[in-house]
Amino acid sequence: MINETLNEADQKMGKSVDATREEFAAIRAGRAHPSMFSKIMVDYYGTPTPLQQLASFSAPEARIILVSPYDVGALGNVERAIRDSDLGVNPSSDGKQLRCVFPELTEERRKEFIKIAKEKAEGGRVAVRQVRQKSKQALEKLEKDGEVGKDDVTGAEKKLDSLTKKHTDAIDEMLKNKEAELLEV
Repeated sequence: MINETLNEADQKMGKSVDATREEFAAIRAGRAHPSMFSKIMVDYYGTPTPLQQLASFSAPEARIILVSPYDVGALGNVERAIRDSDLGVNPSSDGKQLRCVFPELTEERRKEFIKIAKEKAEGGRVAVRQVRQKSKQALEKLEKDGEVGKDDVTGAEKKLDSLTKKHTDAIDEMLKNKEAELLEV
Protein backbone atom coordinates (compact mmCIF):
# COMPACT_ATOMS: atom_id res chain seq x y z
CA MET A 1 0.00 0.00 0.00
CA ILE A 2 2.78 2.43 0.92
CA ASN A 3 4.70 1.75 -2.30
CA GLU A 4 1.55 2.27 -4.37
CA THR A 5 0.96 5.63 -2.68
CA LEU A 6 4.59 6.70 -3.25
CA ASN A 7 4.58 5.55 -6.90
CA GLU A 8 1.33 7.38 -7.56
CA ALA A 9 2.76 10.54 -5.93
CA ASP A 10 5.92 10.26 -8.04
CA GLN A 11 3.88 9.96 -11.25
CA LYS A 12 1.63 12.90 -10.40
CA MET A 13 4.59 15.06 -9.41
CA GLY A 14 6.27 14.12 -12.71
CA LYS A 15 3.16 15.25 -14.57
CA SER A 16 3.29 18.58 -12.72
CA VAL A 17 6.92 19.02 -13.79
CA ASP A 18 5.99 18.17 -17.41
CA ALA A 19 3.12 20.68 -17.34
CA THR A 20 5.51 23.35 -16.07
CA ARG A 21 7.95 22.47 -18.86
CA GLU A 22 5.14 22.99 -21.41
CA GLU A 23 4.29 26.34 -19.80
CA PHE A 24 7.94 27.38 -20.16
CA ALA A 25 7.96 26.37 -23.83
CA ALA A 26 5.16 28.86 -24.48
CA ILE A 27 7.31 31.72 -23.11
CA ARG A 28 9.21 33.34 -25.92
CA ALA A 29 12.95 33.70 -25.81
CA GLY A 30 15.05 34.74 -28.82
CA ARG A 31 13.55 32.73 -31.65
CA ALA A 32 9.86 32.55 -32.58
CA HIS A 33 8.48 29.03 -32.21
CA PRO A 34 5.02 27.55 -32.93
CA SER A 35 4.76 26.21 -29.37
CA MET A 36 4.31 29.82 -28.26
CA PHE A 37 0.77 29.59 -29.65
CA SER A 38 -0.13 26.42 -27.72
CA LYS A 39 -2.17 28.16 -24.99
CA ILE A 40 -4.20 30.40 -27.31
CA MET A 41 -7.91 29.61 -27.51
CA VAL A 42 -9.97 30.79 -30.50
CA ASP A 43 -13.73 31.32 -30.56
CA TYR A 44 -14.54 28.90 -33.39
CA TYR A 45 -18.26 29.01 -34.19
CA GLY A 46 -19.08 29.70 -30.55
CA THR A 47 -16.74 27.05 -29.11
CA PRO A 48 -13.38 27.87 -27.51
CA THR A 49 -10.90 25.79 -29.54
CA PRO A 50 -7.09 25.55 -29.23
CA LEU A 51 -5.38 27.42 -32.06
CA GLN A 52 -3.13 24.39 -32.69
CA GLN A 53 -6.24 22.50 -33.91
CA LEU A 54 -7.35 25.25 -36.28
CA ALA A 55 -4.17 26.20 -38.12
CA SER A 56 -0.75 25.13 -39.32
CA PHE A 57 2.39 27.08 -38.44
CA SER A 58 5.63 27.75 -40.27
CA ALA A 59 8.67 29.83 -39.37
CA PRO A 60 10.32 31.21 -42.51
CA GLU A 61 12.60 33.47 -40.44
CA ALA A 62 13.76 33.61 -36.83
CA ARG A 63 11.25 36.27 -35.76
CA ILE A 64 8.33 35.47 -38.09
CA ILE A 65 5.61 32.83 -37.76
CA LEU A 66 3.07 32.25 -40.51
CA VAL A 67 -0.29 30.99 -39.25
CA SER A 68 -2.46 29.33 -41.92
CA PRO A 69 -5.99 28.51 -40.69
CA TYR A 70 -7.51 25.38 -42.22
CA ASP A 71 -10.86 27.21 -42.40
CA VAL A 72 -10.36 30.65 -44.00
CA GLY A 73 -13.68 31.71 -42.45
CA ALA A 74 -12.06 31.55 -39.02
CA LEU A 75 -9.20 33.90 -40.02
CA GLY A 76 -10.72 36.92 -38.25
CA ASN A 77 -11.26 35.05 -34.99
CA VAL A 78 -7.74 33.58 -35.13
CA GLU A 79 -6.32 37.05 -35.74
CA ARG A 80 -8.30 38.47 -32.81
CA ALA A 81 -7.20 35.66 -30.47
CA ILE A 82 -3.52 36.17 -31.33
CA ARG A 83 -3.79 39.94 -30.93
CA ASP A 84 -5.52 39.59 -27.53
CA SER A 85 -2.99 37.03 -26.25
CA ASP A 86 0.06 37.93 -24.14
CA LEU A 87 2.46 37.27 -27.05
CA GLY A 88 2.81 40.96 -27.82
CA VAL A 89 2.33 40.67 -31.58
CA ASN A 90 -0.09 42.26 -34.00
CA PRO A 91 -0.70 39.78 -36.84
CA SER A 92 -1.16 41.04 -40.39
CA SER A 93 -3.51 39.23 -42.73
CA ASP A 94 -3.30 38.67 -46.47
CA GLY A 95 -6.73 37.01 -46.60
CA LYS A 96 -5.40 33.43 -46.39
CA GLN A 97 -2.79 33.46 -43.66
CA LEU A 98 -1.50 35.59 -40.81
CA ARG A 99 2.03 36.89 -40.53
CA CYS A 100 3.17 37.35 -36.93
CA VAL A 101 6.35 39.39 -36.69
CA PHE A 102 7.87 39.25 -33.22
CA PRO A 103 9.73 42.39 -32.20
CA GLU A 104 13.22 42.22 -30.74
CA LEU A 105 12.99 41.65 -27.02
CA THR A 106 13.65 44.78 -25.00
CA GLU A 107 15.18 44.60 -21.54
CA GLU A 108 11.80 45.48 -20.06
CA ARG A 109 10.01 42.74 -22.00
CA ARG A 110 12.68 40.20 -20.99
CA LYS A 111 12.13 41.06 -17.33
CA GLU A 112 8.38 40.71 -17.87
CA PHE A 113 8.89 37.22 -19.35
CA ILE A 114 11.15 36.27 -16.41
CA LYS A 115 8.40 37.35 -14.04
CA ILE A 116 5.89 35.20 -15.97
CA ALA A 117 8.33 32.26 -15.86
CA LYS A 118 8.69 32.63 -12.09
CA GLU A 119 4.89 32.60 -11.72
CA LYS A 120 4.65 29.42 -13.83
CA ALA A 121 7.42 27.80 -11.78
CA GLU A 122 5.68 28.66 -8.53
CA GLY A 123 2.46 27.16 -9.91
CA GLY A 124 4.36 23.96 -10.67
CA ARG A 125 5.90 23.84 -7.20
CA VAL A 126 2.47 24.37 -5.63
CA ALA A 127 1.07 21.48 -7.68
CA VAL A 128 3.91 19.22 -6.50
CA ARG A 129 3.31 20.22 -2.87
CA GLN A 130 -0.42 19.54 -3.24
CA VAL A 131 0.35 16.02 -4.45
CA ARG A 132 2.66 15.61 -1.44
CA GLN A 133 -0.08 16.77 0.93
CA LYS A 134 -2.66 14.34 -0.51
CA SER A 135 -0.19 11.46 -0.39
CA LYS A 136 0.73 12.29 3.19
CA GLN A 137 -2.95 12.25 4.15
CA ALA A 138 -3.34 8.86 2.43
CA LEU A 139 -0.38 7.51 4.43
CA GLU A 140 -1.81 8.85 7.69
CA LYS A 141 -5.15 7.22 6.85
CA LEU A 142 -3.40 3.88 6.32
CA GLU A 143 -1.80 4.22 9.74
CA LYS A 144 -5.08 5.27 11.38
CA ASP A 145 -6.90 2.30 9.85
CA GLY A 146 -4.22 0.02 11.28
CA GLU A 147 -3.06 -1.29 7.88
CA VAL A 148 0.56 -0.20 8.45
CA GLY A 149 2.70 0.76 11.43
CA LYS A 150 3.89 4.20 12.54
CA ASP A 151 7.52 3.41 11.63
CA ASP A 152 6.51 2.43 8.10
CA VAL A 153 4.58 5.69 7.67
CA THR A 154 7.50 7.75 9.05
CA GLY A 155 9.88 6.11 6.55
CA ALA A 156 7.40 6.61 3.72
CA GLU A 157 7.00 10.29 4.62
CA LYS A 158 10.78 10.73 4.38
CA LYS A 159 10.71 9.13 0.93
CA LEU A 160 7.78 11.37 0.00
CA ASP A 161 9.76 14.44 1.12
CA SER A 162 12.74 13.36 -1.00
CA LEU A 163 10.41 12.87 -4.01
CA THR A 164 8.98 16.33 -3.44
CA LYS A 165 12.46 17.85 -3.26
CA LYS A 166 13.55 16.02 -6.43
CA HIS A 167 10.60 17.39 -8.41
CA THR A 168 10.75 20.95 -7.03
CA ASP A 169 14.50 20.99 -7.77
CA ALA A 170 13.73 19.95 -11.36
CA ILE A 171 11.31 22.89 -11.67
CA ASP A 172 13.90 25.26 -10.16
CA GLU A 173 16.51 24.02 -12.65
CA MET A 174 14.11 24.59 -15.57
CA LEU A 175 13.42 28.11 -14.25
CA LYS A 176 17.14 28.85 -14.00
CA ASN A 177 17.67 27.66 -17.59
CA LYS A 178 14.69 29.69 -18.85
CA GLU A 179 15.96 32.83 -17.11
CA ALA A 180 19.40 32.35 -18.70
CA GLU A 181 17.74 31.82 -22.09
CA LEU A 182 15.65 34.98 -21.68
CA LEU A 183 18.57 37.14 -20.60
CA GLU A 184 20.73 35.93 -23.50
CA VAL A 185 21.00 38.68 -26.10
